[in-house]
Amino acid sequence: MPGLVRFGVTMEPELLARFDRLVARRGHNRSEALRDLVRGALVEAEVEEPDREVVGTLTMVFDHHSGDLAEKLDSIQHEHCRQIVATTHVHLDPHTCLEVLLLRGPADSIRLIADALLGAKGVRHGRLVLTSTQAPP
Repeated sequence: MPGLVRFGVTMEPELLARFDRLVARRGHNRSEALRDLVRGALVEAEVEEPDREVVGTLTMVFDHHSGDLAEKLDSIQHEHCRQIVATTHVHLDPHTCLEVLLLRGPADSIRLIADALLGAKGVRHGRLVLTSTQAPP
């Protein structure tokens, strides 16, 4: 196969059996699954670089009626409108909201925005997920 390098991997039988179950569930073969894992590790390393251009999602669950939280979240988002590409707001019940933000910018800047939003009093929980804008080969 041109452009590909074959190499061997040694692992414990139980670990390999678990890996094979994962591969089968995803409909891959071992080689493609390993390539996916390597690409994922490379992206994780890239988004740790402070100035690296990243895209990501910030998912938050919060109590809409918690003090002035809605105004505070809106204010933070307006301060960073260049990095926040889009938002989706869903009412889960009469008090609980789910908000997902799509962000783009330098990794350190995106993390600061996420920290400000997730640290606001009334935000119950949330998670920032970053990925690189450059796909590894």
